[in-house]
Amino acid sequence: MKRFFLLALVAGTLAAVAAIPLGQSAVGNDSSALRTALTVGGIQTHLAALQNAANTGGGNRDEQSAGFQNTVNYVTAKLQSYGYAPVIQNFSFDVYVEDAPPVLQQLSPNAKTYAPGTDVVTMEFSGTVDRTGELVPTNDIVIPPGAAASTSNSGCEAADFPTTVAGKIALIQRGTCTFRQKVTTAQAAGAIGVVLFNEGQPGRTDAFEGTLDPPLTTIPVVMASFAAGEELYNATKAGTVRVRVATAGHIKSVPSVNITADTSGGRTDRTVVVGGHLDSVPAGPGINDDGSGISTILEMAHQFSVLGIHPTNRVRFTFFGGEEEGLLGSEYYAAHLTARELKNIAVMLDYDMLASPNFVRFVYDGDGSAGGPKGPTGSGNVEQVFNDYFASQRLATSPTAFDGRSDYVAFTDRGIPAGGIFAGAEGIKTTAEAAIYGGTAGVAYDPCYHAACDDISNPSSLALDQFSDAAADAVFQFAMTTSAVNGSGKASSSSSKYDFKGSKLIR
Repeated sequence: MKRFFLLALVAGTLAAVAAIPLGQSAVGNDSSALRTALTVGGIQTHLAALQNAANTGGGNRDEQSAGFQNTVNYVTAKLQSYGYAPVIQNFSFDVYVEDAPPVLQQLSPNAKTYAPGTDVVTMEFSGTVDRTGELVPTNDIVIPPGAAASTSNSGCEAADFPTTVAGKIALIQRGTCTFRQKVTTAQAAGAIGVVLFNEGQPGRTDAFEGTLDPPLTTIPVVMASFAAGEELYNATKAGTVRVRVATAGHIKSVPSVNITADTSGGRTDRTVVVGGHLDSVPAGPGINDDGSGISTILEMAHQFSVLGIHPTNRVRFTFFGGEEEGLLGSEYYAAHLTARELKNIAVMLDYDMLASPNFVRFVYDGDGSAGGPKGPTGSGNVEQVFNDYFASQRLATSPTAFDGRSDYVAFTDRGIPAGGIFAGAEGIKTTAEAAIYGGTAGVAYDPCYHAACDDISNPSSLALDQFSDAAADAVFQFAMTTSAVNGSGKASSSSSKYDFKGSKLIR
């Protein structure tokens, strides 16, 4: 991102805009004035304010802390100062509060208590229930595990449960379908408790907190490590195994908001939604996740106003709540739009984590050509716009799948084309990626992902420079074009097919 700009160029730049078929050229509309005005320093001013919002609000920007309201107040005030009329949409969502550690004990033939947090964790939204009974494994358990992920179909179908499971506790392996589907099917078969265990491939061995989504279950459900599950499964093959399973938790309603701010001009039937999320996880201030995204969007809105950009198509700068709890704000927003309002959205651009310190320039694989889910028609054009921009700067990119981990889901599930850029989260940088992008192989793209150290010292200014320019270019291309993005039809994979719902594992 350049550190200077020439206001004299702005009028000529905007007047020279010409429509082209999106995704077919690296030239397109000239976004240089906007990119020049959008400085790293301007974005970092917002990042510092978000850090202060967390510092004075309990150490994070989670909805259950004052840091979230501080964030809302800051974003709203800034938008107003830039000449916008921000709209606050209030909503609430349910969170799970664990009241006691989980219990998983083998009572016979051997007495053993599995360690909470290491061997076993409570599945989110498991009710307060304590059950003892015989452990019955489902069909389709695969031990040793297959070479590929999601090879086990254990517990996904009624036929997976022996008739003997009624009144007993089911042992189910992770894989293929959602955790909730496995639990619902187990209950329908008469199981009085569920022990889910991880699948066993590399990266799928630990006990982890997946989510079942509300409502609370009426049977206890725990997630065990692969080692614990394998041990219990082998024991059932040798004879009768009795276990005790207990969980304790309740639901708490938490208020949140979405904030939207529209440009004053532009075609309302081709609205460009630009989105990031307001909230952090409780562990820390979330300055990269997603302070980097919302700060970039906020400063972009500022420069749209300063430069007097009159877009061909209305731009809606959007700040969602409840993302970390499962994309709840964006889903609430989209679910409360009328059919006409949904049709008026031409495209959704998602900006979540734009400054990871060990970054890769990931672009969402809109057309599914890299093997992941395909977005709605037009999503391939969105992908091409980002790739064309980076190519024009001689910067390499890599595709990343629509995996259900950010706010685009509410839009792709409704047939709206979407795309975005992503600097990486907890994934590990490969040697090949380090050769292309620099950084350190064998280390996470963001070692502070969902941790206390995701503070003002975490974001990479180089990544922020490159990603914010790409973000601005894409917004400008879609704001100024007279070409349609051609959105229609659902994506090839709906949210029910994803492993994730935001940061929550559902499968």
